[in-house]
Amino acid sequence: MGEVNEDAVAYAGRRATAEAIERGDGGPSVEALLARIRQAPAPTPAAAGTGTGTGTGTESVVGAGADTFASRAGAGAGAGADADVGRTVVASGAGAGGGTGTGTDRDAGPLPAPAVPAAPAAGAVPPAPAGPAAPDADALAAVVAAAAGPFVPGGHLSPDTDFFDAGGTSVGAVELVAALEDELGMEIDLDEVFADARPRSLAQRWLATAGATATLSAPVPAATRTAARAPAPATDTIGAAQAPDTLRSPAPAFGPALAPGGSPGTTVTARTTGAGTPYASARPEDLDQILADLALADRLPWTGSPEPLPPRRILLTGATGFLGSHLLLDLLRHSDAHVHCLVRAADEEAATARLGEALKSHRLPWSKEIRRRVTVLPGDIRRPHLGLSDDVWNKLAHELDSVVGVAAAVDFLRGYQSLRQSNVIGALTLAELAATGPPKPLHHISSIAVFNEVGISSMGEDDPLARVGRLVAGYDQTKWAAEVALRRARDHGLIVTAMRPGGIGGHTRTGAHNPQDLSSGLVSAFGRFRTVPAFNCLNAAPVDWVSRVAAAVVCEPDAWGFDYNLTGVPNTLDDVVRDMAFGGTHVRVQDWDEWRTDVLARLEADPVPELSFLTRVLRSPTALKLCEATLKGPAATGERTTALVEALGLRPAARYDARAQLRTFERLAQDGLARLPHKDDQPYLWFPETTEGAVGPVGAEADTPCSMALTLSIASMYQLVKERRVDVGGELVCAAAHPAPLLVERGDVWIRPEEGIPQRHGMRHQLLRYRLTLRDADGGRWWLEGHKYARARRDVWRQTRALSVEFGREGEPACFAGELVVPADSYVRDQIDGIKVDPRLTGQEKRAAKLTWLAWFGAEMGRGLISPFARAAADLLDLRRTRTPSERHR
Repeated sequence: MGEVNEDAVAYAGRRATAEAIERGDGGPSVEALLARIRQAPAPTPAAAGTGTGTGTGTESVVGAGADTFASRAGAGAGAGADADVGRTVVASGAGAGGGTGTGTDRDAGPLPAPAVPAAPAAGAVPPAPAGPAAPDADALAAVVAAAAGPFVPGGHLSPDTDFFDAGGTSVGAVELVAALEDELGMEIDLDEVFADARPRSLAQRWLATAGATATLSAPVPAATRTAARAPAPATDTIGAAQAPDTLRSPAPAFGPALAPGGSPGTTVTARTTGAGTPYASARPEDLDQILADLALADRLPWTGSPEPLPPRRILLTGATGFLGSHLLLDLLRHSDAHVHCLVRAADEEAATARLGEALKSHRLPWSKEIRRRVTVLPGDIRRPHLGLSDDVWNKLAHELDSVVGVAAAVDFLRGYQSLRQSNVIGALTLAELAATGPPKPLHHISSIAVFNEVGISSMGEDDPLARVGRLVAGYDQTKWAAEVALRRARDHGLIVTAMRPGGIGGHTRTGAHNPQDLSSGLVSAFGRFRTVPAFNCLNAAPVDWVSRVAAAVVCEPDAWGFDYNLTGVPNTLDDVVRDMAFGGTHVRVQDWDEWRTDVLARLEADPVPELSFLTRVLRSPTALKLCEATLKGPAATGERTTALVEALGLRPAARYDARAQLRTFERLAQDGLARLPHKDDQPYLWFPETTEGAVGPVGAEADTPCSMALTLSIASMYQLVKERRVDVGGELVCAAAHPAPLLVERGDVWIRPEEGIPQRHGMRHQLLRYRLTLRDADGGRWWLEGHKYARARRDVWRQTRALSVEFGREGEPACFAGELVVPADSYVRDQIDGIKVDPRLTGQEKRAAKLTWLAWFGAEMGRGLISPFARAAADLLDLRRTRTPSERHR
C-alpha cells in the first residue's frame, strides 16, 4: 500500500539505488556498523538507575515533532524531537508505546524501567563486568536508523525521521523487522513499526518492553552514543533544512489521568475490550498528538469569503493517484480552468513524466490539449509550503482561485504518527495557502472512514463523526483529525468543502481500478475463494461517478462550504451474493472471524503475490478493527449529494452491481487479483442435447448413421455476455469413424459467432458454431466443426435444430460430412424443461437463472433468424439504383 500520489512500481528502482548506496559510499552499512560495535570494548556496568542517564526519565514520542502545518511542519513525524520545543518528558514507566498495545498479542504485564548504568563515584573502582549492558535509547536509535537505511530510497535514515515518510514501503517494513531480529537480536512486532516508524520511537518501545534484560547481539560503542545525542538541525525527508519554527504547538504532556503507565514502577496493561481484543481504543500518545495538531488550525490567518464564481485557476494535489487523475480530467472536461498539479518529484521534467505515466496507467488520455491546460509543480504535500519556493508559493497564493486537496497517504497498517504529516499537516498547509492572499475555497477529499467507529448508528452528511478515541487505525485517525481541523478553519472565515468517498470502485467503462485499494482486495477475495464475510453493507461507488460529482462541487459556487458523502448506493450482503450467484459464482457466507481465518489459510497455502497487501491487512489487529468497522457499519446516506446531482442534471447514483463491475473484474483478473469462472469449475447451468442423422465421406452420399449425445453448460453468465460461448461435453457415435464412441475432450459452442455476419451473399446467417476435440478408444484424436444456419425460408423450426457437421482426424482434412438434427420431440424436453441449475442456489435463484438464460438465448436466436428475412425484404423492395452481380444471379 502506497500513498495515493506515489508510484508503487518505482520501489524496485529505489531499492536498487539503496543497495548500491549500501555497497558504496552512502555511509556505513549495517554490517560495517555492527563490525565496529563488536570491536568496541563493552561499557563498564554500574548500579542500575531509574533514569536514562540524564535523570529526566524516558522521553515520550508524543511530543516529538508536534509540528505546524506550514514552514514549520517537518517532513518526518518526529523531525523536531531533538529540539527543546515540543519535547515531553514522562516517567520511566510510561514511555511511548510501552505496554499500551501496538498491534501485538503479547501478554500484558509489568514493564520494568530500562537499566541504565550510573556514573561511578570519584576514585571508585568499577566492578567487574557481569555481562552485556543494556544500550541507552539514543545509541539504540542510531543503530536502528542505520539498519533501516538500506530500505529507504536515500540509503540513510535519521533517528527522528519516519521510515515511511522517507520512502519506505510495507514490504520494506517487513524486511526491516527481519533485519533487526537477525542482526541485532531485537524482536519488534511488525505492527509496532506501522504504528510509529521512527527509529527513536522503536528503540524506546523496545527498551520499555525488554526492560533490564534488554541486550543487543553486540554492545553499542560510545562513539555511536555521542553521534546519536549530538544536536543537529531538523531536516525533512528530502534533506533540506527546515525554517525556524514560529508556530510550533507542543503536544501536551500526559497528566496523571492520561498517562499510559501511571507513576514509575506501576504495571502497564494493554488496551483491550472485554473480550480481550487488542486495540479497542486509540493509543494515548496518538490522542495527545491529535489534540496538538487540531490546535494548529487556530493559527490559520483570518480570511473573507471568496467570489462566488466558477474557478479559473485550480491547485490540485494527488493528481497521480487513482481518484486524483480522474478528477483532473473531469475538471478539464467540465470547466475552462487551468489546473496546477502538485506532483512529488525532483524537478519539473520528472514530475511531468510521472503525471503522464499515471494518467496512462489509469487508461486516461495525456494529450497536447491536456498538457496545455496543466502546469506541473514539483513539490511534496508533507514539506513546508508544499516544498515550493517562497516565490512560487506567494505567486500561487495570489493567482489561484480554488484549492483541491486529494493527496493522502492511504495505508491501513501505519499509525497516526506515521501518516499525520501527509494527511493532517498537508491538509492544513493547503488551508494556509487558501487563506493567504485573496480568499479561496478549499475542497478537501476526506473519507467515510471518519465514521469508522464500531457500533456507530448512522453516517449521514451532517451526523456527528466518530469518537476519535474509538478510532484505532492510523488512517481513520488522520482523516478524522484533518476534517475536524478544517472545521475549525471555517471559524476563521475559510470556505471548506469536505467530500467523503467510501470504497472507490473501478471505472464502469474502462475497468481502470486501484489494485491496492481495500475494496478491490475484498472483491477479489470474494470471487477467488467463493466466500464472503457476513457484513451489513459496502459503501462503494465507481470512480467515474465519484470524480464527476466532486468536479461538479468544485465548479459550482452554490455547492461550496458543505459536507458531502460520495458513497453512492450501498451494496447489502444479499445484493453481493445475488449478483455473484446470477453471474455463476456461488459464494458461501461465513462469520467474519471464520472468513478471515479461511482466506489467510488459502493465501498461505497458495500465495497470490497481488494479494499480499490483503494478507498483511488481515494479520494486523489494527487493520482488522478498521475492516470490522467498515463491514459492520450502517449504510452511509447522502441527501445533500443526491439533491446536488439532481439539480445539476448529473447521472444519479446507482448501485455498483455486477454489470457495473464487469470491466473492472476483467482488469482485476488480468492483474492476477481476481479469478474469472473457468470451464473446469462446477457448471452454473446445464442441459442435454441429442442429435441424430447420417454422415458419409466428403463429397459422397451421407448414408452412415451418426448421433451425438452432448451436455451443454455454462460456468457463469459472464461467459455468455463476454464470450457468447457454451461449454460442451459428451460423445459422438459413428461406426464409419470408429466402432466405439468418440469422447469429447473439449468443446465449445458460440452463439451468433461474429455477430451473425452473413455468408453466401447474405443468404446464410450463422446461428451456432460447434467446435469439438474428441478422442477414440485407441487414443486417436479427432476434430469436429458444425454450424447451424438461418435462411429466409419457411422451415424456421428445422433451422434451429439442424446441424451441418464435418470431422476428421487431428491434423488431417475432413473425411466425413453430413447433417445431424435435434429430434422435435426432445427439443423442448431437453433444452427447456431439462435445464439444471447449480443445486447450491435457492429456489428463487434457480428460477431467475433459468429465465435469464432462456431470455438471453431466445433473444439471440430471434435476432439471428430475423436477419435473413430482413435482408430478403430489402432485396425485394430493391431500393438501390443498381443491383450487384450477386443480386442478378439470385
